[in-house]
Amino acid sequence: MKKILKAVFVIIGTLIGAGFASGQEIYIFFYQYGIRGILGIIISSMLLSFVTYKVLNISKEKEVTNYKSFLNKFIKQERYLEIFNSIMNIFILITFYIMIAGFGAYFEQQWGIHALIGSTLLAFICYFVFLRDVSGLIKVSQYIVPLLIGSLLLIGMNVIDFRNIFEMIHYVPENTSWKWILDSVLYGSYNTILLIPVLIALRNLISNRKEQGMISVLTAIFIIFLSFIVFFMLGKINGNIQNLEMPAVYVASKISPIFEYLYGFIILSSILTTSISLGTSLLENIANTKEKYKQYAILICISSILVSNIGFSNLVNLLYPIFGYIGLVQIIKISTQKSKS
Repeated sequence: MKKILKAVFVIIGTLIGAGFASGQEIYIFFYQYGIRGILGIIISSMLLSFVTYKVLNISKEKEVTNYKSFLNKFIKQERYLEIFNSIMNIFILITFYIMIAGFGAYFEQQWGIHALIGSTLLAFICYFVFLRDVSGLIKVSQYIVPLLIGSLLLIGMNVIDFRNIFEMIHYVPENTSWKWILDSVLYGSYNTILLIPVLIALRNLISNRKEQGMISVLTAIFIIFLSFIVFFMLGKINGNIQNLEMPAVYVASKISPIFEYLYGFIILSSILTTSISLGTSLLENIANTKEKYKQYAILICISSILVSNIGFSNLVNLLYPIFGYIGLVQIIKISTQKSKS
């Protein structure tokens, strides 16, 4: 059970970055749809659970060693393989940019420090970590994720008015029609792009299908649980959530300074570990020598500072749905793969 929880915490740590912990993702993809958003959380979590099981199964049975070899199971022509692999690398890079922007956004919203300063700080930290052995980074999530879960639960218990939940879940906005379903699927699909490389790395931790199934189920349970907490936290905001870069942090700050600092520590830690994970996986994909590794590390860190000026919430709104459609292609391909009998 210990190694199963270890894998689950790594997976959750991958999925919970700046967008989720800040409340931006939950608002954009779910909260704005009222009760339909609650159903959407369940749909997207089940989709992530399904992909988790399938990828773990494929990686183990077909002896997949890296992301490119995983893609090779579905894309046989070298040219198309390279194109799709490049698209995935671009997505990882953009998500890295979003993490850097999110770090800066927190500094600006909470302490009035210009976002560029916070983004620059994280970019420098990432660069120096990139130059060292970060093989133990995955272990960090085993400590950060339980802290994040505990912190969200503690804050949720003090913020959420359970008497008003009944009213919230019956709220259905006008003119949403079927879009809530599409956003639910897109949320799950774009997350799979980040998740699949991590699942491949976890292949040696998993021995059999039973463990694969347990990891998949626990992943869905944790994601639903955490998403519901953030969802109902957003209900405590009086005013336009769209004006807040980090709405969940805003809610925590209204309870007490202790909760504000606690949530701030967790969100910054989540952003930091996710940024390093994304940057490292990208560098390992595109650099074939140590010299190029260093050059690319400098390039992506400097460019992340420049791109962060676009703004955290703007990046989430614009780019995540686009890559959600790309993630759907992978999900369809994964679904058609048959397991050994």
